[in-house]
Amino acid sequence: MTEVKRLNRDWRRRTQARLSLLLDNVGQPFNVGSIIRSAAAFGVEQIWLCGSTAGPGHPSARKTALGTDRLLGFEAVPSASAGAAAARADGYRIVAIELAGEAVPLYQAPLHGDICLAVGNEDSGCSAGLLAVADLVAYIPQPGKVGSLNVAAATAIALSEVRRQEWAGEGG
Repeated sequence: MTEVKRLNRDWRRRTQARLSLLLDNVGQPFNVGSIIRSAAAFGVEQIWLCGSTAGPGHPSARKTALGTDRLLGFEAVPSASAGAAAARADGYRIVAIELAGEAVPLYQAPLHGDICLAVGNEDSGCSAGLLAVADLVAYIPQPGKVGSLNVAAATAIALSEVRRQEWAGEGG
């Protein structure tokens, strides 16, 4: 365990950019809890809970998050556009993760600086209002025979890519 703590300290020293999340009507509390846990692992500071997204106190979210919610800030807002406005006012660039025609592959997206990743509902994805105010829309290429990923899995992949680009010195 000591070796893992040392390795994580080394990665924290290499991490300068701020990272946040916006959850646009994520309907399943287990997904919210899983996202919270991944967010804590990748050094997310703030999560905007938009619309009908379950809060971190929901029993199913707490069960999946395993106490990591104490490491993050949360703000409930009425809509994704309100969450995006709050994130932008805090200095974040909004990057929506969505399978959409204008989206760029995630690995080609310039993810430098302070980023707020926005993810949407399990069935309907990011709302039109969110996509309209996002600075960039990116998608995760999926060469397999499944058309989409679970929102919690997609969020973890996107968080990892933001940090990978930062640590590799890309895009900035």
